[in-house]
Amino acid sequence: MNILAILIPVSLGLGGLGLLAFLWSLRADQYDDLDGAAWRVLLDDDAASNGPDDPTGETAQDDVR
Repeated sequence: MNILAILIPVSLGLGGLGLLAFLWSLRADQYDDLDGAAWRVLLDDDAASNGPDDPTGETAQDDVR
């Protein structure tokens, strides 16, 4: 039973640290753009690089056959 005198304060302290980390993440705007990263994964990098400023003159449609 003496171990509970150690484990309960330790668990409350760790829970408090977790709560502080969560509150910090809210204030630091970590949850502003939840969908942006998911859409960036799906974007094709080749299509973005073959734009009108591409020195080769090729477009993204020229590569697809």
